[in-house]
Amino acid sequence: MSESIDAKLQSLGLALPAVTPTRGSFKAYVISGNMLYLAGKGAPAREAADHVPKVGAEVSAAQAQAYAKEVALNQLAVIKDALGSLDRVKQVVKVFGMVNAVPDFSAHTEVINGFSDLMVQVFGARGEHARSAIGVGSLPRGFAVEIEAVIEFS
Repeated sequence: MSESIDAKLQSLGLALPAVTPTRGSFKAYVISGNMLYLAGKGAPAREAADHVPKVGAEVSAAQAQAYAKEVALNQLAVIKDALGSLDRVKQVVKVFGMVNAVPDFSAHTEVINGFSDLMVQVFGARGEHARSAIGVGSLPRGFAVEIEAVIEFS
């Protein structure tokens, strides 16, 4: 029998955070058939800032990649909340990552790898996915990264 995803997380020294409510007129996820659509989650949260640091200026690509990993943990918590068990994940299908970056930043792929790498580490081949990674001029709450995903489940 294969290791449960909860046991895998524990062996990796990872703990899922509490699921927080959305801050708008939308749901954290929607289920349609056997597909789970995750709303965008971002990191790091800033309640107020006169100046929001940009990836490629005050925030390094490596730090933004760590934020993307933080988003992955938050999205795993949402998946578990939605499905009751991470073992129900059949495939991480599609990921869309946004990076709040200076105009000449070009390492978007490396940043969003923080999310993608964790999905593969946790789910193995079931974590491999199609993906887009883009730069944007701003994100809600001053996030450095925001990532949404589509998950197939059984």
